[in-house]
Amino acid sequence: MSARSLNWLKFGGLVALAFALGLLFAGLLDLPNRSSAQEQGRTASAIAPVGAPSIPAARPLQELSEAFAAVAEHVKPSVVYIRSQRTERTTQQRVPPGMERFFPHFRQPEIEQGSGSGFVISADGYILTNNHVVEGAEQVTVRLLDRHEFVAKVVGTDANTDVAVLKIDAKNLPPVALGNSDDARVGEWVLAIGNPLGEGLTFTVTSGIVSAKGRALNGLPGRGQGSIQDFIQTDAAINPGNSGGPLVNVRGEVIGINAAIASETGFYSGYGFAVPINLVRTVMTQLIETGTVHRAALGVQIDNVSLNDAAYVGLPEIRGVVVKDIPTDDSPAKAAGIEPGDIIVAVDGKPVEYVGQLQQVIGFRKPGDVVKVEVARKGGVHKTFNVKLQPLNDAPRVAAADEGDSDRTDGPSGAAMGRLGISVEPVSPETARQLQLPADVRGLIVTDVTAGGPAWEVLVDDPQRGGPDIILSVEGKPVKTEDELRKALASEKAGGIVTLRIYNPRTQSRRVERVRLGDAK
Repeated sequence: MSARSLNWLKFGGLVALAFALGLLFAGLLDLPNRSSAQEQGRTASAIAPVGAPSIPAARPLQELSEAFAAVAEHVKPSVVYIRSQRTERTTQQRVPPGMERFFPHFRQPEIEQGSGSGFVISADGYILTNNHVVEGAEQVTVRLLDRHEFVAKVVGTDANTDVAVLKIDAKNLPPVALGNSDDARVGEWVLAIGNPLGEGLTFTVTSGIVSAKGRALNGLPGRGQGSIQDFIQTDAAINPGNSGGPLVNVRGEVIGINAAIASETGFYSGYGFAVPINLVRTVMTQLIETGTVHRAALGVQIDNVSLNDAAYVGLPEIRGVVVKDIPTDDSPAKAAGIEPGDIIVAVDGKPVEYVGQLQQVIGFRKPGDVVKVEVARKGGVHKTFNVKLQPLNDAPRVAAADEGDSDRTDGPSGAAMGRLGISVEPVSPETARQLQLPADVRGLIVTDVTAGGPAWEVLVDDPQRGGPDIILSVEGKPVKTEDELRKALASEKAGGIVTLRIYNPRTQSRRVERVRLGDAK
């Protein structure tokens, strides 16, 4: 064997010995025989899943969550998405024939579209929504949860309650259950279901509570003297597009129609309002039966009772409705014996708490019905009158808050009448002509109301802010001069409450105000 071959043999032996020693050491050290990726996979699969914790105290929340989900699942199929369409009014300008292509803005009127919500109330296709969702619409389309669409007929609308009834040609629809909104309590959980912000967020469910009842929203446009002042307030999120959708309690009953929000931005800010379903049910029935709504009236102008009103007639609580004025001679309330300043405390034996409640009690009775109206008067006297209701028209008001402006300014003028905190001056013949006063309106013009004084935020002095008020009488005594006013107040003690009869030239209306007198000066 050559020396070269012997060297290669020795090298091979060393390599084999090194390999054998490597295997021996690997066994002694128990090194892994898998790759790191393989080992990670083995470790991950070996982790046991962790079950949900048992938290007995959270069980009521779980049950509430399940109740919300169950209610939403039950009611959602009854909720609909509504699209309305109308042609926008075009300009009066005309384009000569053949010249339309040079004046594209005058070619065709624009189509205005809107959307909202509604809900099914009968298996054969009657649907409730808001009047403002379909008002002025030339075409209304209803889409169900299963995406089927129908062209709807507007059965009837009522702007004052913001209620509309639609009808689609369908059968076997799932109607909602209508609850009792009178039984709804502040703090009760509710769900609002609808289509906020249009097409992208249809059939959205939000939750909250009933935040308040009997809310008045006088700023809503297009609402007349008989408009509802009895909204349910909720903090369930409501946005544009939710209008017409149901407000649902945890029993799955609809207690209101979502109608409005209070927001400076136009989007949800924590306050939403719904029309009570008891009121809606009455309007709905009349719209389906006759296509219109008939209302009755007492023939009075009214407002909620103030602290001074309650104290004046000896009411232990500040509740009821004060008769501010009886504006017409043919008023049934006047014929029955009711007078300005009376506090209506009950109708047909049921207590009256506020204006919105009286609206519903009286407004949806039939004209010609006779109701028993209990009033409170000075000294705690209570009387009951039988009043035959008249149809509601533009003059008498069944329930409308006094519309005088409450803003005040300073600017002393005339003699100071410190007990009332006002300055006055007699109505002169020239002033009567300028203000176009009726012949029977003579008294004292309020020229200044002292800031923070007894009549502050009660009487108006500034012509730019709804004034000036004219005092006609004090405690039933006519006052045409400052001396007559002093005499009328002479027997009244400081801290006592007096009734003032007021005429306002701007509104051309009379009203009653009550003022707690300050110290004599």
